[in-house]
Amino acid sequence: MPWKNQGGGPWGSGPKGPWGTGPQPVGPRPPDLEDLLRRGQDRLQQIMPGGYFSGIGITLILLIVVALWLLSGFFRVQSEEQGVVLRFGKHVRTVDPGLNYHLPYPIETVLLPKALRVSTISIGMTLIDDPARRGRSIRDVPEESLMLTGDENIVDVDFTVLWRIKPNGVGNFLFNIQNPEGTVKAVAESAMREVIGRSDIQPILTGARTQTEATVQDLMQKTLDGYGAGIQITQVQMQKVDPPAQVIDAFRDVQAARANLEQLSNEAQTYANKVVPEARGNAAKILQAAEGYKEQAVAEAKGQSARFLKVYDEYKKAPEVTRERIYLETMERVLGGSDKLIYDGGPSGQGVVPYLPLSELSAKKPTTPGQQPSGGTR
Repeated sequence: MPWKNQGGGPWGSGPKGPWGTGPQPVGPRPPDLEDLLRRGQDRLQQIMPGGYFSGIGITLILLIVVALWLLSGFFRVQSEEQGVVLRFGKHVRTVDPGLNYHLPYPIETVLLPKALRVSTISIGMTLIDDPARRGRSIRDVPEESLMLTGDENIVDVDFTVLWRIKPNGVGNFLFNIQNPEGTVKAVAESAMREVIGRSDIQPILTGARTQTEATVQDLMQKTLDGYGAGIQITQVQMQKVDPPAQVIDAFRDVQAARANLEQLSNEAQTYANKVVPEARGNAAKILQAAEGYKEQAVAEAKGQSARFLKVYDEYKKAPEVTRERIYLETMERVLGGSDKLIYDGGPSGQGVVPYLPLSELSAKKPTTPGQQPSGGTR
């Protein structure tokens, strides 16, 4: 006989064992399930005097079942979700976040996709758990990131795609594609490879990232729209664009050389922009001076020719007088700047005194060192 069943013995009454009193329950005792069921049946019998299977009982049970069935149609749509109501498997309407109602199963059912949430897919890299750093680290996936450019170079491209369900494309998203994330990732990798394959490596590594991202986004959107996927690509972000690790040092040297070439070219262009305008200005100045001299020479020549023609006309009228006037004007012009005085000392000199201060009558001109002052009479 077990120890607990011994009502009386050497250890007294109750569930005891050879080592004393057994474990006692702490706190209030839990209610007896059989007692609760029995009380519920008694109350139900009081409500339905005729028993469960009487007409009133069956009707009441059916009403309760129908009420519970109708109440099962209430559902709640969360803030990031949209409710897609299906009637016998066919999409009939889409409901917004909040408390909504649909006809109970199996007439209508509801699907709750995360239609308002922006999802992220990474291509060329993946996050893995890193116990050493107590977090997650990024691991490169070369089979996704290595791509061939249009000039037959290899480039390592890691990028991220942000996407969401179109506002009016929830039905297409649910029924036209089976694996949305896998579809978006495959389309993104294919579009990036196509764009990289049409481009040279140098623009991709330097200043063509924004243009490449926009081109990939447009190409992805066209492809997904052709599938009827109901997906909208919001952004494409290129995280890393580098040559393969085996040749990255050589590529960096080439980029440094090209940067130096561009710097020297800019300096040469700056010097040319400074020198060329100065040379053009000097050339224009010389041309203007030559044009002025030309106009002056032509004007003087025309004036001399006009003067000569006038003198010639006067000469034809009175040759002797004109010759005398020309002679006198010429002698005046020749001797006007001379510091020598000429006088006639012959018999025709009427009453000329023997002494004349001729040196004082003429203007004295400054002389240079080693040069004798000119002067005298003849």
